[in-house]
Amino acid sequence: MSNTNNTTNQIGLEKADMSAVIDKLNDLLSSYHIFYINVRGYHWNVKGEHFFSLHEQFEDLYTNLQVEIDEIAERILTLGGTPLHAYSDFAQHTSIKEDKDVHDGNACVKGVVNGLQTLIEEQRVVSATAEEAEDQGSADLVDEYVQQQEKLVWMYNAFLAS
Repeated sequence: MSNTNNTTNQIGLEKADMSAVIDKLNDLLSSYHIFYINVRGYHWNVKGEHFFSLHEQFEDLYTNLQVEIDEIAERILTLGGTPLHAYSDFAQHTSIKEDKDVHDGNACVKGVVNGLQTLIEEQRVVSATAEEAEDQGSADLVDEYVQQQEKLVWMYNAFLAS
């Protein structure tokens, strides 16, 4: 079945409706990139008695973030948009601040929790925007991330409570 309607994209969604979804996904992509960079920094620079466990946890986290970054970018392309791909664009569109020179394990974990909470909040907005545009694929994608990240927030907060 070919798409002969110029008002819809390659998957049959209204192009005009996808503009807001693409913009929100690009903002989310930017936040993911800055959070990824922060987590890499925690992985490299963490010190203290929990070094071994946190070093490994942060590596698992940034590895998962790499996959999610790719999935978000591919979703933007699927919708007919262009994913942002320059650090200067990420810095302008992110809701996450750079976290530099963090070495203390608890401070690193707090940075992870704050970053995850920000991503969760942003993804809920993306989901609502996508559902309003009848884009169930984008809503489902970010809803899955929210579910996984909510559990991570609980787990990292449990670490901080020790």
